[in-house]
Amino acid sequence: MSDRLEAILTAAVPEVCPAAVALIAVDGSVAAQASAGELVRYADAGGTLAAGRPPARRDSIFDLASVSKLFTTTVLLSLAEEGRLDLDAPVTAHLPDADPRITPRRLLTHTAGLPPTRRIDQELPDADAGARLAAMVATPSAHPVGGPYLYSDVGMIMAGRLAELAGGAPLDVLVRERVTGPLGLPDTGYRPGPEVLGRVAATEWKAERPGPGCVRGEVHDETAYALGGVAGHAGVFAPADDLLAFGEALRLGGGPVLGAAAVAEMTRDQGAEGAPFRHGLGVRIGDPGIVGPLKDAYGHSGFTGTSLVVDPARRLTVVLLTNAVHPVRGREGVRELRKAVAEEAARLSGLLT
Repeated sequence: MSDRLEAILTAAVPEVCPAAVALIAVDGSVAAQASAGELVRYADAGGTLAAGRPPARRDSIFDLASVSKLFTTTVLLSLAEEGRLDLDAPVTAHLPDADPRITPRRLLTHTAGLPPTRRIDQELPDADAGARLAAMVATPSAHPVGGPYLYSDVGMIMAGRLAELAGGAPLDVLVRERVTGPLGLPDTGYRPGPEVLGRVAATEWKAERPGPGCVRGEVHDETAYALGGVAGHAGVFAPADDLLAFGEALRLGGGPVLGAAAVAEMTRDQGAEGAPFRHGLGVRIGDPGIVGPLKDAYGHSGFTGTSLVVDPARRLTVVLLTNAVHPVRGREGVRELRKAVAEEAARLSGLLT
């Protein structure tokens, strides 16, 4: 336990988030860890306290939201290493109806001109997940292809489908076989089973979902839910230690999931014009919303209040997991919480005193 890190999380609970877990590793060893709050604090959108409120623990499991994009990216890059796809070739080799100007690189840098989102559940309320996915992948580019940067969940959903076609398996299987399996991350993946439900943090109250109470053990993101819980942009659940191990693998060069050259390309500034940070393949470099003083660190954040930050120069990997959308979205202070955790990591690395 880190007294300073614990104080940071405790100050944020429950106003910023009902539950939070953070890990900071320096040179591969956990230098600080803390948890605070309750996995299920509220019973409804009005803030009624739940009858049972299990405490957050280091092994608690959280909906990673857009941090899932890093898993999709890793799968795609592993397929590229094997020659199953070319990062700069048109995706039409696998998705014949797509815009031929779209490439995997453009999908991973959010420069494919695809719209930010598409509520396919509302467009096709009676369709099954397969039909909805086909419609999502058929979304036309609505903005200039090649840039400027436009953050797009639709693009990452297309990337996930591209991975399935190139890899010859469903995305959840590819993530398990190519990422979580080799890294030994048994609690990370899509659609957590009933055996771990007691460790999963609740998210938002959604009246349109079946069953009473706030969402727990199902993906929070509406589009990912409409696609069956598995999508290229969201849907992965993980505990802090598993996400830390994933970040450490990237920090150390990718083994056993990627080669060093693939990680170098992943974390290289790809020159995406118009982005508020430098952008690699699937990762944000120097994103002020998550890195704080770690200006050259890379990683990603998630809408539920999660983030992963990796700083090879400082030998740091930083994990923050929260359920800031419980019981409703729109809470303030998550950005400040991420900054405070990053500042503590910088202090532990010797960057700050």
